[in-house]
Amino acid sequence: MTRTKKTVPVALITGGAKRIGKAIAIRLANRGYAIALHYHSSKAEASATARRIRQRQGHCELFCCDLSDPAAVCSLIKSVLKTFSRLDILINNASVFKPGPLKDARVSELDRSYAIHLRAPYILMQEFASLQKRGQIINILDTKISQNAVTHVPYLLFKKALADLTRLAAVELAPAFRVNGVCPGPILAPEGKISDYLKNAARTVPLQKSGSPEDICDAVEMLIDHNYMTGQLLFEDGGAHLL
Repeated sequence: MTRTKKTVPVALITGGAKRIGKAIAIRLANRGYAIALHYHSSKAEASATARRIRQRQGHCELFCCDLSDPAAVCSLIKSVLKTFSRLDILINNASVFKPGPLKDARVSELDRSYAIHLRAPYILMQEFASLQKRGQIINILDTKISQNAVTHVPYLLFKKALADLTRLAAVELAPAFRVNGVCPGPILAPEGKISDYLKNAARTVPLQKSGSPEDICDAVEMLIDHNYMTGQLLFEDGGAHLL
């Protein structure tokens, strides 16, 4: 691993190998950030994303970590700081989107959703705030936190909890840290879904269209650039949260 200059800002993105995490990693690399790209099982995709960033003269290092292992999560920020000597932005993006209503979801699915969507971000935010003097935290949430859809209860339960944690952390960690969230709507079809998934989803939102990963990147950039904004949840969802 090569070290960056101490003046280059660094962003850690969990689940940065593909989908929205990949788009954010590439966008921030294009802005001049060195990227600490976290992955767990998606090594091939993570390597491809890192290669794309490096081909554009960006700096990207890979960090493998099982976010369901608290001990491993506790060491992730330290590993990033050992490599880069600084960390400016933490983006909690990693997610597991698995259907399961209350009556059917197994306790093991509840535990995994808790570990990925709440415990890991909590630990990472705690470590970041303890080891650095200042910075920004952006949590990737879901437009459905404004609703009570029961098709993905373990997932939605802890995304709602992460939204509350975002606000709590914004109060506690200020003024040294700004903490905000982005709530995507119909952006990408879940893996394995039929090709018209987004077309059908678009019909249910006021703007009658789906978004793109670039829309989420725009929201992330806006939060980074607006220095007087903290504790905000940006709904990038075509108005879905209004219904």
